[in-house]
Amino acid sequence: MRVERADASGGDVSERKKGAVLRVTAVLTVRNEGAFLLEWFAHHRACGFTDFLVFSNDCSDGTDSMLDRLEALGWLTHQRNDGPHTEGPQWAALKQADKHPLVQDADWVMPIDIDEFVNIHVGDRTLPALLAALPEATAIPLTWRFFGNAGVVEYDDRPITETFTRTAPAELHWPWRAALFKTLFRNDGSYGKLGVHRPRNPDRDRMAAQRWFDGSGRRLHAMFHTTRIFTETGRDSHQLVQLNHYALGAMESYVVKCDRGSVFPGVTSLKMDYWVDRNFSDIEDRSILGLSSADLRNALHADPVLGPLHQSAVAWRHDRFRGLMAEEAWRALYGRLLMTPPTRVLSRAEAETIWRRFPATSNVKG
Repeated sequence: MRVERADASGGDVSERKKGAVLRVTAVLTVRNEGAFLLEWFAHHRACGFTDFLVFSNDCSDGTDSMLDRLEALGWLTHQRNDGPHTEGPQWAALKQADKHPLVQDADWVMPIDIDEFVNIHVGDRTLPALLAALPEATAIPLTWRFFGNAGVVEYDDRPITETFTRTAPAELHWPWRAALFKTLFRNDGSYGKLGVHRPRNPDRDRMAAQRWFDGSGRRLHAMFHTTRIFTETGRDSHQLVQLNHYALGAMESYVVKCDRGSVFPGVTSLKMDYWVDRNFSDIEDRSILGLSSADLRNALHADPVLGPLHQSAVAWRHDRFRGLMAEEAWRALYGRLLMTPPTRVLSRAEAETIWRRFPATSNVKG
């Protein structure tokens, strides 16, 4: 299935020919995520992204082969980014992406991860509708919305967005990481480098023209133009758009994710602290299903190359989990997941006992 670039019009078109298609580029880094690729790309193509620059590193489940096929079908541009990486694979990829034509020629850019899904609540739920709702915006930080495990134990080959529909309240006072965002920003020369959460290397002479709006349409303070990587805790920043963050998945799949390790240097695994910080299941939220990508997804599965590669990636995930269960450390982690209930939402008063007595300092690199 070969696709043509979708129209993602929006924002300032004064320097473009009238009617020209605006290009919105997503930058993605993956390793051993083949089982989830087709749903992710179908959704974000339907959402309005016109280009995908995808870096893969050190894959053993066929993710890189799937990306090669998707590139051949016109869906994306694939760059191999195998290690070792002294600074981590994601930062290594972003440094390469800075110079890539798909980034340099884009009108809007957003670095994003495979477990993050853009969920727009305005108009027809696409990027053009979002940009039309915020016509002055030069950047829109999309705040995470944690979607918990909801008691799903076995990994099954079903769409993530249909399986995990329980999430955190819109107003969450703790953990502060729940307010982290990824930034959709206009690529007008105001920033020199990509970052994981926000664009970096700001041009100080251009900062006065910046207009950042959160996912509820509020104009943000000037500090967001240069440094901030999370919106205010305890405030709903999701009324126009949210970033659905499916960080956990099924318990079996989470064990495999922990075996893969973190994309950040010096972090060798993700364990129970990561799980507890994100396992919220208080609210039912199926809003993302209002944007249908089933036809695109089904066409990708029907491709004679992609279909078998997807099934092989699913089988790899099952096999990897079984292999890990032969080791005591992984059995212990799996047991703890089974024993741990969903995360309890802290009241504002409870959260204040943490952040007022002990002011937080973030060491997360943007």
